[in-house]
Amino acid sequence: MSNHSQFNTNERRNVHCHSCTCCSMSRRSFLGAVAACTAALTTGCSNLESLHTTPKSSQAIDLASLRPRPKVRVISVVARQKPPYWLGWPGTSYDVEGERVRYTRVIADAGRRIGVEIAQEVQPLEENAAVAAFVKKVQDEKPDAVVVTLQHLQSWGMASEVAKAGVPTIIFAPVGTAFTGHVNRLAFQPGVYVISSLETPAIEQALRMVRARRQLEETRMLVVRGNERKEDRFGPVRLQYVPRTTFEEMFGATPVTEEARWVVRQRFREAQRVIEPSKEDGLNAARSYIAAKQLLKNEDCNALTTDCLGMVTQRKVPTPPCMGASIFQDHGVTYGCEAAVGPAVSLMLTSYLFDKPGFMNDPVPETVKNVLIAAHCVSGTRIYGLDRQKEYAPYILRSHSESSLGVSPQVLWPVGEPVTLVQFFKPDALYLDTGTVVGNVNTPPAGGCRTSVEIQMDDVEDCRDVLGFHQVVFFGNHRRDVEAFCQLYGINVVHSPRTHEEG
Repeated sequence: MSNHSQFNTNERRNVHCHSCTCCSMSRRSFLGAVAACTAALTTGCSNLESLHTTPKSSQAIDLASLRPRPKVRVISVVARQKPPYWLGWPGTSYDVEGERVRYTRVIADAGRRIGVEIAQEVQPLEENAAVAAFVKKVQDEKPDAVVVTLQHLQSWGMASEVAKAGVPTIIFAPVGTAFTGHVNRLAFQPGVYVISSLETPAIEQALRMVRARRQLEETRMLVVRGNERKEDRFGPVRLQYVPRTTFEEMFGATPVTEEARWVVRQRFREAQRVIEPSKEDGLNAARSYIAAKQLLKNEDCNALTTDCLGMVTQRKVPTPPCMGASIFQDHGVTYGCEAAVGPAVSLMLTSYLFDKPGFMNDPVPETVKNVLIAAHCVSGTRIYGLDRQKEYAPYILRSHSESSLGVSPQVLWPVGEPVTLVQFFKPDALYLDTGTVVGNVNTPPAGGCRTSVEIQMDDVEDCRDVLGFHQVVFFGNHRRDVEAFCQLYGINVVHSPRTHEEG
């Protein structure tokens, strides 16, 4: 234990039983464990900074600054019949002007929260001439999207004309302004997203779709593999390929700095347990993390994926990047494994669209329990959301299982909670499924990667039929949100077959 004593492992509270094959922990237990662990760590250490902040060093690169923050502009307009209303929905008693003001404020506030500029049209669209003029304005100005708020059952024709302007169109129809027939005409049209609801958080999520697309367009991803320097694209994402030696040399030139020591202190102190990693393992993992940040800055990129297994297999570096990649994910910056481009873009999707880190994994069928095991050695810990700094999943620090080198977090996902699986298998097509976490698998006795999450799949009768490889798992059931994003931007969605015969 001498190697670990320098990180105060005696202060860590062991709330994980390693004699069990599968750890079942509810979210309430998770949070209780986190609270207990935090209390133990902060006794006598009140000045410790959180793992999820940046060290106070003028030389340290702020990881969050690498995340793209493009300008996003959305025009918002109201479409209605000229008031006052008499009969017909939403009804004579409906406060037309009051609701217009309220929803205008809701949309503006949502844009402000997520960094989207809302340009609100002062005058509602109430006649065909106004609609035609607005469509021309949209075509001339080319905003990133348009939000049309409907205030009358007979305003759907106006919304349909706006959708023809060729700009992604979000139609918000508060209850009382739509029947199923109205919604059906536009709800499944590419480039359109219809919200027929009183649930205004759906508006913010729709604006996140627009922001996410712009972030993908502004992302330049570094692909570290092979011997060639070249540029390419994967859908809207620009790719910069660099030789693998670029990272190897950067790692070799990265010394043990105060930032490296700080990263190790925080990562080790906040772990429930440290099992295999030594002090040297931790410092090498921190050097890898710092080298990755520096390489992104040098190459003017926002994300990366590396041939990590190749470097470790050939012993070009003494550590895989697992610990650093986990920290990247927790700050909204994608760090993909194995130089796999599609899965890395899938990680970006969960980060940009939901502000949640994803978990790229290898799919393992557990045929006795009929569950899917999602297994890999990198998972973020802020699985509930990047903004929820005090609520993150507990983790145990392990070695990278295939090489027994370095530091890999075994992240314990909450049992009983829903998850979504996505994977771009082409730039314009992705796999999409959902399920529920039913356990966490330990290694040993199992082989394979350190974070291994058992998932009971929804709408898939046999776990052997789950589509994809290197799917990205993230917290929450977001199937409809992902489908809406894909419809808005022309991406084909493929679900795993319900039965083997259907596949």
